Amino acid sequence: MKSRVRVVAIITAVVVAALAVVLAINVGRDPRADANRSRLLGRDAPAFDLPLLNGDRTSSEALAGKTIVINFWNSWCIPCRQEHQALVDWWSANKDDSAVTMLGIVREDTKSATQTYVEAEGVTWPIAMDPGSKAALAFGTRGQPETYVISPSGVVVASQYGPVTVGNINEMVGAARRVG
Repeated sequence: MKSRVRVVAIITAVVVAALAVVLAINVGRDPRADANRSRLLGRDAPAFDLPLLNGDRTSSEALAGKTIVINFWNSWCIPCRQEHQALVDWWSANKDDSAVTMLGIVREDTKSATQTYVEAEGVTWPIAMDPGSKAALAFGTRGQPETYVISPSGVVVASQYGPVTVGNINEMVGAARRVG
């Protein structure tokens, strides 16, 4: 009987010690911070070649050398609609800056629904369709809206999962300009 109690005590001590180690390693770390970080940060942006809503095409190659704000969205997404005014305001203030551009990439939506939304809301920045969500998958998006900022050298320097503000976009673009 004593040996059985001793074994239980040893097992309990080992489990408690293991839990203490796990706790010590994770104290102060917010798991949500890592969950919202893109695996692409600091890496070359994925290449893309997409049809624009107006019938033309755009690609990462065509936009190379500029700071690129890429916003993944769709017309039925409520958070996308919530961030829309921030995108309008940011684009209005920056559309004449030849060193920066913004590209909306529509995933999981129809061209007609997208066209209706773009016309109703007066969207003036380029909008690309993402057939098969190939660009979204390459960027590792988890939903929409999701925004990435690519430096002029082609490196993903910032990302935000969820709605952005003008301030968020300015911070991310500032980071891209510092990287070059």
